Amino acid sequence: MKILLLEHPRSINPERCNDIANTPLSSCLLSGYAAGMLRSRGHEVEIVEGFLDRLTYPEITERVRALRPSLLGVHMVYHWERNSALFHFLEQMKGELGLSVIAYGFYPTIAFEEVLKECPAVDAVILGEPEMTFAGLAEIVAGRGNPLALKGTAARDDSGNVRWQPGELVEDLDSLPFPVRTEGLYRIPEVNIQGSRGCYGKCTFCYINPFYGKGSLWRSRSPENIIAEIDSVIEAKGRKDFYFTDPNFFGPGKRGQERTLRIASLLKERRLHFGIEGRVNDIHDETIGALVEAGLRHILIGLESGKDDSLMRLNKMTTVAQNENALAILRRHGIEPNVGFIMFEPESTLHDIRTNFEFLRRNDLLKNLPITANVLYHHQIVLKGTPAYRHLRETGRLRTESAAAYEGTAAFIHPEVAMLAAIMRRITNFLFNRMADIWSGKVIEPVGARQRYEKVNRLLVETFENMLLVLESGVMPNEGEADVVVKNTEREMDGILKGKEVHA
Repeated sequence: MKILLLEHPRSINPERCNDIANTPLSSCLLSGYAAGMLRSRGHEVEIVEGFLDRLTYPEITERVRALRPSLLGVHMVYHWERNSALFHFLEQMKGELGLSVIAYGFYPTIAFEEVLKECPAVDAVILGEPEMTFAGLAEIVAGRGNPLALKGTAARDDSGNVRWQPGELVEDLDSLPFPVRTEGLYRIPEVNIQGSRGCYGKCTFCYINPFYGKGSLWRSRSPENIIAEIDSVIEAKGRKDFYFTDPNFFGPGKRGQERTLRIASLLKERRLHFGIEGRVNDIHDETIGALVEAGLRHILIGLESGKDDSLMRLNKMTTVAQNENALAILRRHGIEPNVGFIMFEPESTLHDIRTNFEFLRRNDLLKNLPITANVLYHHQIVLKGTPAYRHLRETGRLRTESAAAYEGTAAFIHPEVAMLAAIMRRITNFLFNRMADIWSGKVIEPVGARQRYEKVNRLLVETFENMLLVLESGVMPNEGEADVVVKNTEREMDGILKGKEVHA
């Protein structure tokens, strides 16, 4: 059977340019893993990189017409709006070619009812990891069977009602064929690779485990299986820079640390560079030392807060002391981490914000412009499927601002926190948009860039602290006064970046 898998075009909303949590990084390999499994079952599979290749829907339409697949799978990614263009495209292709349409990914898994109601062209949604379910659906499509007969799918019954049943997890990840990688994926500076799935954590804002299903926990590939895939990439492409997309590279406890040491020993033999993501409680001297010797160059850790009761509210199962210990260990081994941080929770008080700010300053996390802009801005994103979304809905505080109920919001309890969050969101969005081409590598940094970035960094920190001091004094700026602060700061930042400083 001919099957086309589509990574659809995605728009970038200037107001959401740093809201990166709409889908986990690990989702970038969903199509590749599905393609690997389908090819192993004898199907002819093509992946169309609508996003990475910057294709338009007319261009994608011509690709679909040329292949004339029997089945079109689409990896649906939420990008902050109802995707009318994608839905229209699917309806056009279904009407013209009579093909079956299957949706998969984090967004359709969690919002399958919404997807099936909003887009009649979608015949079924795969719930959770796609490999085995997609293979089964391909057989059903070939035999014109009923997708509702297969576990791990959601579809309409004869009456038009949405029915679904959960799927079963792949227990042995080593049994999966290696993912198919497109040329688009190989253009990324680091080759993405997945060494494990799921997480043993239960953070309120995370939808990793809800995607995999009830009862899912961390599952790992063997170190030898991971290395076999890395060797195949090196042989095929000569690439030696990798990034592990696992939300939790290490895995739990002593076994997780032992597995990490085994991976490190095998990676060291290949003389490559790589990055990982992990929890602060899994950062230990021995394993980090071994990973650095093996080529570890960067790591993302989720600090999330500098306040213990906030960490408890977020159900991080970590402490501020563990945050600081992880930072110290990484720096001792020459690694300056990227960090996840939620400055603004719906329940935050000014005292919480002050404690977070002092934690960041005390731990030297306000000296690098991209990190400073991130940590002084980030609010808690609330997506369907997360415990936070469910809690806010049950307590009557959840708000959905669009036709899609996938993303929710909750008003800040304290208006002064809302004011500071709004100001920093506008300022940092201006900066992220202003720096997008440079930070993405599309444009070469200007001469003297480091000095300019240091000045902008100081301005950001000073603006944040000055506004915090004003609010702590009991003064509440009106919207006009807040707008003046934002515009003056934006103008001054722009002047610094152009080498022409402008002071308000």
